Amino acid sequence: MYQVDPPLPPKETLPTMYDLPSENREEPGLPDEFHLLQPELLRITFRPPSYAEDQIFTASDLHLYYDPHHPQWYKRPDWFAVLGASRFYNQTELRLSYVTWQEGINPFVAVELISPGTEAEDLGRTLREVNQPPNKWSVYERILRVPYYFVFNRYTNEFHCFGLMMNRYQPLSINGLGVWLESAELGLGLWDGEYQGLKRLWLRWYDRDNNWLLTPVEQEKQRAEQEKQRADSAELENAKLRQLLLEQGISLPNGE
Repeated sequence: MYQVDPPLPPKETLPTMYDLPSENREEPGLPDEFHLLQPELLRITFRPPSYAEDQIFTASDLHLYYDPHHPQWYKRPDWFAVLGASRFYNQTELRLSYVTWQEGINPFVAVELISPGTEAEDLGRTLREVNQPPNKWSVYERILRVPYYFVFNRYTNEFHCFGLMMNRYQPLSINGLGVWLESAELGLGLWDGEYQGLKRLWLRWYDRDNNWLLTPVEQEKQRAEQEKQRADSAELENAKLRQLLLEQGISLPNGE
C-alpha cells in the first residue's frame, strides 16, 4: 500500500535563521530579506548635496575593521556611510572590507537593524571581558567616534537616534520627519510607504525641504509623469488655439 507522508507542520513552527546555531555567536546567520531591502533603500536615497557621488562610500553587512592592535577584530554594521572617501578602493576596485586605519576616514553614520537577540548588543547593554572585542556601541562611540548612530526595531517600529556629544552618545529628539544631519545636509526619518512591494515603516533620507529623496525607479516614474503632463498641456493649448481660429473663420490646412 502506498505510504502517504504526513503534512508539513504549520509555518509558525518552522525554525528561522535566528533559531539555528551558528559558528559565530555575534553573527547568527546571513541577512534576512529585510536586512537586504532596508539597507538598499538607505543607499539609493543617501545623496548628500555637497559631496560628489564618487566621494561617498556606503556599505551593508561589510566587515568594518577598527583596531590596528587587534587587526582581526571587526564589526559588521547593517549599514554605514563614509563621507569624503572614494567609492572604490585604490580608485578602481570594490572593497572586500573597510579597514579604518588604512582608509584614514571613519564612518559618518552607522545604522543597526535589531534582529531577535541583538537588541542588547546594538544598544550597548552587553558587557565584554578585557581580552574580548568591545560591543558595537563601544566601537562606534569610543573607538571610531561615529557622529551619528541609529538603531531601528522593525518589530516595534522603535527608532533610536544618537549623536556624539562630548565623546558620548546622547539621545537625539525627533524633529519633524526625523533627525537632521547638518554635515550631510540630509535627515533620516521613518517613511510610511511601499518599497519593493511591501508597505510598512522604512528608514529613509529626506532633504532640507522635508522631501523624501526619491529612488531611481521613483525618479523615472516622476519624469514620465512630468512628460505626460507637458504633452497633455501642449495638446490642450493646441486645442484651444484651433477652436479660436475656427471661431474667427480661419480654416486650418490638412484638417489641423
